[in-house]
Amino acid sequence: MLLDYCCRCCGFNLIKRHGHLPLNTPLHDTWAVLQNLFMCILCFYSLYYIVVSLCIGILRVDEVDSLLAPFDYTTQPSWQSPKYLVTVISTEVTYSVGGLIFAWIVEDWVWDYAITVTLLHIGLTVAVMADFPSAEHWWIALGSGLLMMIFGGQLLAYRLFRNNFVHPADLQDF
Repeated sequence: MLLDYCCRCCGFNLIKRHGHLPLNTPLHDTWAVLQNLFMCILCFYSLYYIVVSLCIGILRVDEVDSLLAPFDYTTQPSWQSPKYLVTVISTEVTYSVGGLIFAWIVEDWVWDYAITVTLLHIGLTVAVMADFPSAEHWWIALGSGLLMMIFGGQLLAYRLFRNNFVHPADLQDF
């Protein structure tokens, strides 16, 4: 928020608010969407690596490769395994907090950006690991994290920006 305010004071918009886009969007709106998507991806992976680093430090795990941690689905699921705990905790915390950050960046399009970033994350996982993830525990963690991101982000966006939303009851007298 402070960074966005400072950039506006200098005459540069870091985050472009685009609201509802019609089907025939001009190129300017497309660039705004791509810029917001880039900001969401950057925030998502920055947050992921911060949380992985904190989990590695707190749980004192040495065998985790922190660079591949967001993409590693090969860890055997066991609640006694610190490596597995680092993976699960970092995924869930990243998705939970990421939804709140996405709500700040894009206001009312959290679900769309959350699904897009998750699909890009799956694509990057396939590219980095050179195999399609077949571990059901990875898909469960990813799916539950995505739901937390969508609902948490949308709830925060509604609470913060509810004056910007149009409700069907408001359209009755239109």
